[in-house]
Amino acid sequence: MSEQIKDAIKKARKIVIKIGSNTLAKSDGTQNTEFMAAFAAQVKNLIDSGKQIAVVSSGAQVSGVSAIKEWARKKDVHYRQALCAIGQVELMSQWRKAFAESGIHIGQLLFVKENFENNLQTLNIRNTLFTLVDEGVVPIINENDSVSFEEGSIGDNDNLSALTSILWGADLLVLFSDIDGVYSDNPKTNPDAKLVQTVGNIDELRKEITIGETNSFGTGGIETKLQAAQKCFAYNIPVILANGGREKILDKLADGSADGTLFLPEE
Repeated sequence: MSEQIKDAIKKARKIVIKIGSNTLAKSDGTQNTEFMAAFAAQVKNLIDSGKQIAVVSSGAQVSGVSAIKEWARKKDVHYRQALCAIGQVELMSQWRKAFAESGIHIGQLLFVKENFENNLQTLNIRNTLFTLVDEGVVPIINENDSVSFEEGSIGDNDNLSALTSILWGADLLVLFSDIDGVYSDNPKTNPDAKLVQTVGNIDELRKEITIGETNSFGTGGIETKLQAAQKCFAYNIPVILANGGREKILDKLADGSADGTLFLPEE
């Protein structure tokens, strides 16, 4: 039982939820539409309890591969960006269907790094976010991978979700990945690895854990999640890291019956 996570969700009104590619992809690399429908229903539960939700969704490239499977092995950057252009349409189509089952409209927002560095653009982002959520529409946010270039790229959706949380003035960021939280070591290779349930000091945490690498579908890993939490800590925004693949994980985090790692800024 995680009463601290339950309490963090209860206190939060504006919540950003980031979903990684590993959560959205099945083992064969195609879209996990069953997860998307179940997730949308859980978001509806939070909205019905008075929360406002924005979703940062990876998965454009995964969705592109689902649509054009013969491009899966193409590594050329132009093909990758083209896959993202195709996949973003597929991704939003599936999100629209998933949320429609719960009677919720969605809106698409695609960002690049420059959007967070220009005062007029950040003001426009804030205004659009506020308008969407005030009208009960769930924003689905992603990096615009089809046009971003290396120097101008945010690079991963963990950091994008942190930037979004700060810009929107969120009360909580939830990062869904394919692990239950931060461990002392990689739990997939070390059965003795221990789940770190609460983190108050990220610099100290870095000294105590082993940071592994990302896997085939994701662009991040534990390192980018720590970067995201560090950004949020500067604005006193708590962060939850949990396994998005667990059944009804959002409901269970909200009622305290699921574990995760809670990053809670020290007072």
